Order: sequence, then structure tokens, then C-alpha cells
Amino acid sequence: MELTQFKELEDKINSMVHEYSVIKKRNHDLEEQLKKKTGELEEINNKIKELMEERDAVSTKVDRLLILLQDVNTAQ
Repeated sequence: MELTQFKELEDKINSMVHEYSVIKKRNHDLEEQLKKKTGELEEINNKIKELMEERDAVSTKVDRLLILLQDVNTAQ
């Protein structure tokens, strides 16, 4: 009778060890995915920043050109 109890305990411990290794691997995989996504997010944020700076520069140029055109129209 005691041998069956030890066998059950051994089986439960083996099952827990297996589950732990599966969870540990899954955790590692998720950490790697998180690092990858964090890098992608940083790249996208940098691209957005560049585009916003470019938009602001274009807007400034357009404003200057509109002022020049207005000056030309009022001079005529």
C-alpha cells in the first residue's frame, strides 16, 4: 500500500516538474517576443517623430510661400 502512495507522489512530482519546464520555456518565449515588439515599437515611434518633424518643416515652408504670395498680390 505504501508503495502505491510513493508511486502516486512520484508521478505528481514528475508531472509538476514537467509543467514547470513547459511554463519556463513559454515564459522565455514570451520575454523574447516582448523584446522584439518593444524594439519594433521604438522604431515606429522614431519614424513617427521623423514624419512629424518633416510635416512641421513643410508647413513652415508653405506658410512662408503663402506670405510671399500675399505680399506679391498686395504689391500689384
